[in-house]
Amino acid sequence: MATRTPPGIYHRAELYDVIYRGRGKDYHGDARELVKIVKEHNDTASSLLDVACGTGKHLRHFAEEFEHVAGIDLAEDMVRIAARALPGVPVHHGDMADFDLGTRFDAITCMFSSIGYLPGVSELDSALRSFARHLNPGGVVVVEPWWFPEKAISGHVVSDLVTEGDHTVSRISHAVLADNAHRMEVHYVVATAGQGIEHFTDTHVLALFTRAQYEHAFTSAGLAVEYLTWDKPGPGLFVGTKAR
Repeated sequence: MATRTPPGIYHRAELYDVIYRGRGKDYHGDARELVKIVKEHNDTASSLLDVACGTGKHLRHFAEEFEHVAGIDLAEDMVRIAARALPGVPVHHGDMADFDLGTRFDAITCMFSSIGYLPGVSELDSALRSFARHLNPGGVVVVEPWWFPEKAISGHVVSDLVTEGDHTVSRISHAVLADNAHRMEVHYVVATAGQGIEHFTDTHVLALFTRAQYEHAFTSAGLAVEYLTWDKPGPGLFVGTKAR
């Protein structure tokens, strides 16, 4: 069981951060809301693991709120950047579908719909079992899903143009529905004064799990689960808790 190989942009961490800063991604606001949710379910939580942590932008803010934090990501370039940005914070290379860090946490987060890169229900179930194994009694799991099938749109186009420092980046994506997944083709044009213009493409395949499939993955891993909406556009959040 394994997560799909990360698309190329996840091996270009510097461009990834430029794009999402330019899109106004509010990592601090996200982290603040997630800390609130965790504390509402476990007010003594003091440790957190961020799964699919990327370059550590959420993790940086979690480190201000919890005594012990760690991250894990499948893309080695993301792990390298996060570890360099957060000295003293363990950042592991590993697959959310099946991992063993040899320690437990009071909270686990998996944001940015990264769970959608799991290719099927068996991998989804395996990932939630891995999360549950890494939870202390009373621990909390917060997962941001990808869209449910009934909410998924075929033919959706998104475009961004970002200039930051020496980089100008254009990103255009087109998503279609195929085989119970969103198949998203993304084109990037990157221009810098020193290196000129570069064009590359990515294909992202994100599974369209149903709400029931997510909930079954939580409960079969021994976690009580609830589904929440929060104050921003998107597919909501699943919150799981482990019995004390």
